[in-house]
Amino acid sequence: MRTFRRLLGFLRPYRLAVAASVVLACGALAAGVAIPTLIGRAVDDIRTGGGRLTTYGLAIAGLACARLALSVSRRLVAGRVSLRVELDLRDRLYEHLQRLEVGFFDRAQVGQLVSRATVDLQAIRFFLGYGLVFAVQSVVTLLAALAVMLWASPLLTAAVLWPAPLLVLVAARYGRRNRPASQEVQQRMAELAAEAEQSLSGVRVIKVYAAEAVRSRRFRSAAERVYDQAMLSTRLRAFYSPLIAFLPQLGLATLLLVGSRAVPSGAVTLGEFVAFYGYSVVLAGPLRMLGMVLGMAQRAVAAGNRVFELLDRGPQLPEPTSPVPVRKVRGALEFQRVWFGYERGRPLLRGLDLRVEAGATIALVGPTGAGKSTIGMLAARLYDPERGAVLLDGVDVRRLSTRELRRTVVLVGEDGHLFSDSLRANVAYARPDASDEQVLAALAWAGADELVEQLPEGLDTRLGERGYRLSGGQRQRVALARALLAAPRVLVLDDALSHVDPATERRIARRLRETSGDRTMLIVSHRPTLLELADEIVLISDGRVSARGAFPELLARSPRLAELVSTSGASVARTAVS
Repeated sequence: MRTFRRLLGFLRPYRLAVAASVVLACGALAAGVAIPTLIGRAVDDIRTGGGRLTTYGLAIAGLACARLALSVSRRLVAGRVSLRVELDLRDRLYEHLQRLEVGFFDRAQVGQLVSRATVDLQAIRFFLGYGLVFAVQSVVTLLAALAVMLWASPLLTAAVLWPAPLLVLVAARYGRRNRPASQEVQQRMAELAAEAEQSLSGVRVIKVYAAEAVRSRRFRSAAERVYDQAMLSTRLRAFYSPLIAFLPQLGLATLLLVGSRAVPSGAVTLGEFVAFYGYSVVLAGPLRMLGMVLGMAQRAVAAGNRVFELLDRGPQLPEPTSPVPVRKVRGALEFQRVWFGYERGRPLLRGLDLRVEAGATIALVGPTGAGKSTIGMLAARLYDPERGAVLLDGVDVRRLSTRELRRTVVLVGEDGHLFSDSLRANVAYARPDASDEQVLAALAWAGADELVEQLPEGLDTRLGERGYRLSGGQRQRVALARALLAAPRVLVLDDALSHVDPATERRIARRLRETSGDRTMLIVSHRPTLLELADEIVLISDGRVSARGAFPELLARSPRLAELVSTSGASVARTAVS
């Protein structure tokens, strides 16, 4: 019930529209309830020769037209409400996902999240926009029809309604059994979406390893799990829905049996009996509708549980209640006794102490898994340390506005992720108001200026999803241009040029040196060309700083550094030593 009440809360901004929809529904049902009465009177008029048949016919036609107009209006109003609720929910869910920390997405499956933002929200929309109004309309129709029937003949009413207790029991049992089945269907659908997303996003790897058959079997297996669970729900619906529709027919059969004696005896007129039968038929529709609405409600609650599971998950990197204002940033970084691990109980950084002076360029080197990339992500506050603190100009980054911090500290990773947009939009991502001249200058700084001439539409060329139209090195250079245009005080390059050829890398390194000014730079790389940019090399080992110094000096006294660098360029390393 708590989930149900929370779902109803999304209708609060549209109270007037919901009320209008209910009023229109009541008007339509009033017209529908009046029609059997007029039909009954028309039948009696035929028998008695009252001469009012034309009047009754016109009245019935008028009520039918009014019912049509009111029903169309109600559906339009309800449809608008349902779409607005879906829009509100989708916006709220997306904004909430944007506030969640990177660590959440390390564990979550994208397909699961997409399923919750589409399939689950659609189930909620159909119930709140249509199902709820249908339920109100059906209940009011039942009450109105019952009131008229009891007023007309308690005997015939009892004949029609005796299956009602059975109907309530059957519907309740159906609800109890269908609720978990609906939740499982939603979960299996999300798993199928996740499987599809992984296969489509990794299509190049799949084709390189000729793994189409393997992925097809995995997708088929996920699809069969959806089928099996949906079939369970279908079997329940196949049994209970006809049963729910069958029970009212027993009441109609009993009505005919009782009426066959009541009309000849004069207890009721033929017209009254016809009208009563009409009301009984009117009752059957709402009863069937309530069965359908019950299924919609079960699916909506199951979807609501999955959506609220996300919305109730608070961000693990909360915003400070009173952030320290960011004024003139110098760019000094300090890591004080920092402990951090991606998995609880398995620390990657073990009491790291590291100070980077403002305007300095520091290169972080070390074996795989030493924590070099993690240091850069902690500086940008993509994660928070478990113990210790990360300071920017002496202020704990947890006390700074995240938005302001990430304008100050920009991280460029190895993947060079690009969006399915134009080259201009990708470079100007952090500065949408940047002029073409500024975009071109940033591309030149990143050694990607030739791209504008190579691409068919220059800056307006759409790069495709994840920049698939570009090579790995081109993507990295565009990502670097994006960061340089943002003009951060602290720039973190995490293997940001790993796919760039040596000649281009040297050209970019030269331009970085020319444009660095008083910017602080953290470089995570073993490439000698980039290491030569650094004022100091910091060797990270076992989650701590094990050595630091100028590149030639440290290379001469650290066999470990020499080994790491030799794999990236032995000839340049020997030149640096000499």
